[in-house]
Amino acid sequence: MEPLALYSLSVKNIKPNETILFDDATLSYPVALSDIERGEYFVQAVWDKNSGGRSIGESPGNMFSKSVKVNLTKKTDDVFNLVCSEINIERLFVETQFVKAIKFPSALLTAFYKRPTTINAAIVLPKEYYDQPQRKFPVLFTISGYGGDYHGFSGREIKSFPMDTTPCITIFLDGNCPGGHSVYANSDNNGLWGDALTKELITEIDKKFRTNAARFLQGHSSGGWTVLWLQTQYPKLFTACWSSAPDPVDFRNFQQVDLYSDKNIFYATDGSLRMAATVAGRFPWVSMKNMYGVENIIWRGEQLHSFDFVFSTKNTDCTSRNLCNAYTGEIDATTVEHWKKYDICLNVRTNWNELKADLDGKIRVSVGNSDNFLLNFAVRLMDEEMRKLNAKFIFAYYPGDHFSVQTPEYKNNGLQFLQKKYIEFLNSNIKK
Repeated sequence: MEPLALYSLSVKNIKPNETILFDDATLSYPVALSDIERGEYFVQAVWDKNSGGRSIGESPGNMFSKSVKVNLTKKTDDVFNLVCSEINIERLFVETQFVKAIKFPSALLTAFYKRPTTINAAIVLPKEYYDQPQRKFPVLFTISGYGGDYHGFSGREIKSFPMDTTPCITIFLDGNCPGGHSVYANSDNNGLWGDALTKELITEIDKKFRTNAARFLQGHSSGGWTVLWLQTQYPKLFTACWSSAPDPVDFRNFQQVDLYSDKNIFYATDGSLRMAATVAGRFPWVSMKNMYGVENIIWRGEQLHSFDFVFSTKNTDCTSRNLCNAYTGEIDATTVEHWKKYDICLNVRTNWNELKADLDGKIRVSVGNSDNFLLNFAVRLMDEEMRKLNAKFIFAYYPGDHFSVQTPEYKNNGLQFLQKKYIEFLNSNIKK
């Protein structure tokens, strides 16, 4: 029995109590509905209205049915009824003494989505914020990996963890958007998330909280890619960044696929399946073929299609252009050409003469040598290229995978780098 079976179809102008039929004409994974293994299943319907939110299972306003147990037999004309009687409600954020929330109405994103849209964050204050009411603090913008949600701080009685020994205001940026993770990059399909952050949200944060001009970035996984993107795109605005196990930073090694020369993302030249995820960087876990197969059904808000939403241009029907054919794995060369502008290593190499004065020495990238998602290979490629430029970036490699790499030593080394950059920032401003 397949552990996962997915079916979807698009509908318009459905009237109340109208029936929608799922049959073999629907998009399917892994097989058509009539070919599914016979047996007992729990079945649920989810209606994605795409009115905001990343996950279709959690987006406010989306309707869903209760899970129903069915027995699929050889009778292919059996009909099972599912009623979407439940609805997702918007989650509320509970503030505490040191934890605050900000939901800033973004004019830029509202204009893009054509509906009221906010850019959200959790603010965690240090103990000294109340003890020293005249003091201003550096800001540490923290961005989680894929699926991280600022609601995770709701109701928590915690204080901001120091940047090594330096008290700071921690801003947990919530990158979730209808297309997946915005990575705070301006894009054709997600809108001007980079501008919304740098021109709208940061201005609002500086008004509401006692910040100084020192702005630091840290993030892991998709958050690691995000902070490296922000630092290289806005080098004057941000003081320094620590990027941990970032999503592919060089598209010559996109999870061991060279997007510029390879023709197929499912199969290597020897015919073997390419992996999207592994155990300890060695043992197969999830193949690109299977992951794209699933996301062809649940197309919105998932990891691989999130890359399409950020990096790709729009199709004529306003959907994001796909990197590859969902059935064959053939890589689309036109899409790759558009992706180039988001190749961080290529960007820095190409524009180093203009970036050097504002960027040199501001970046630390660290990663485990056995990353589950094979992200260490792209980091090493960027490391090599930055050495050729004599860029004063730090690249550090540790035992462990995407998750186990985050030991106390690993975290302390990253925070110590940021604190060192803060001391340099203070000294530089004293001289001025």
